[in-house]
Amino acid sequence: MRWTRRRAGQQRTGEQESRPPARLLAVAVVAVVAVGAAALAAVEAMASGRHGSARHAALSPIRISPGVHDGNTSPSAPAGGLTPAQLRVAYNVTPLYKAGIDGSKQTIVIVDSFGSPTIAADLAHFDTYFRLPAPPSFRVIQPAGKVPPYHASNSNRAGWAAETTLDVEWAHAMAPGSSIVLVETPTSENEGTTGFPQIVTAEKYVLRHKLGQVISQSFAATEQTFSPKAGYAAIRNLRGAYQLASRDHVTVLAATGDEGATSYQYNMVDEYTSPAVSWPATDPLVTAVGGTQLNLRADGQRKSADVAWSDSGGGRSIVFGRPWYQHAVRGVTGRHRGVPDISMDASCSSQVDIYGSFYAGGTGRWTTICGTSLATPLFAGIVALAYQYASQHGGHPLGLINPAIYQIEARHEPGVVDITSGNNSQTFSQNGKRYTVAGFSARRGYDLVTGVGTVDAAYFVPELARLAG
Repeated sequence: MRWTRRRAGQQRTGEQESRPPARLLAVAVVAVVAVGAAALAAVEAMASGRHGSARHAALSPIRISPGVHDGNTSPSAPAGGLTPAQLRVAYNVTPLYKAGIDGSKQTIVIVDSFGSPTIAADLAHFDTYFRLPAPPSFRVIQPAGKVPPYHASNSNRAGWAAETTLDVEWAHAMAPGSSIVLVETPTSENEGTTGFPQIVTAEKYVLRHKLGQVISQSFAATEQTFSPKAGYAAIRNLRGAYQLASRDHVTVLAATGDEGATSYQYNMVDEYTSPAVSWPATDPLVTAVGGTQLNLRADGQRKSADVAWSDSGGGRSIVFGRPWYQHAVRGVTGRHRGVPDISMDASCSSQVDIYGSFYAGGTGRWTTICGTSLATPLFAGIVALAYQYASQHGGHPLGLINPAIYQIEARHEPGVVDITSGNNSQTFSQNGKRYTVAGFSARRGYDLVTGVGTVDAAYFVPELARLAG
């Protein structure tokens, strides 16, 4: 997921052309997660035509950036995005709430570089406007070191604040009874590998202190930007937190990215002209969350069936082989780990609102936002509901949920809703040439743009609770 406005001279075909002209990509994508201020300045310089100020040579091949596409803004009321009430209807969560399944006694852990200095007040404002209860507990921790002072003029910090706000507000919107632990790390990945190790350290702290049941990660790193030496040892050496989560039966989620069948190169401006996917979504110990597009009425009922979001990251890993739980879909994945596993709303044509007051001047405003950085906290909320359901029906933790997701799909259970339309092919202009990266089409069963599909939560939650763990 990377935070970037549309770049001058690099336009895409398809849905992007109908989006708001200024948007922040909602998946911290890389080319790993949190592009530094220099990288963002370079991207913004490209977008504004100030090409002379863009310098890429100093950028590391491994980075992290917040991914938030933002669009319309409004100072006093939501700016036109979908509301929590609409998404609750769309994903059929209301029957669960009526049965007392709202995420109670569960904790969602959200990990972001830097966080937001105004997140507690902004969440309270969001809740008040949409008449949501406050979470039972909302904690902010910095286990990997103190976060530096915030400056709204720093576009990298503002981007991460928007990402944090999206993650917290919309995970809470789906699981209003869950507690939230926001884990802030003190560095943004923009030089060497500084940044991502701090995220691993923070996640290990969370796991060793048993702070939550599900970890939501809205960041990613293009696999090709890691050195292939020693079987991509650079990636494998960063997997410690996921291995610990698997051992301790904690669910870990990651967004697949917002560049469709490709992703960003080393310089965070150019894209690969051949298929590319991003880690940690490709990690077999992580649930990869892709994106769909919704078409809803004001009451949340569908006008038409969901379709694949054209920018949903998806494809085959070049690092990880096919895990055992994807054996039944080997005709699609081949010998590789395929992503995503499942999908939720991410499209900039079905975006949501966030409320933030971290902007320059300190005034609060509503902003529409989209990307797989939305899909991931939405699904984190669904998983928290399943944890509560499981705790009331046997008490077992869910842990790695991927095997259960594929079982639900193979059994044609009603909790998984197939997506059969749309694709993530990408066409763009780059360095004076026009490229098309052929992607993947949604189809019956598993595919490499929406995974098994999306969810009908009233069915999916008990199915997942029964089969996982």
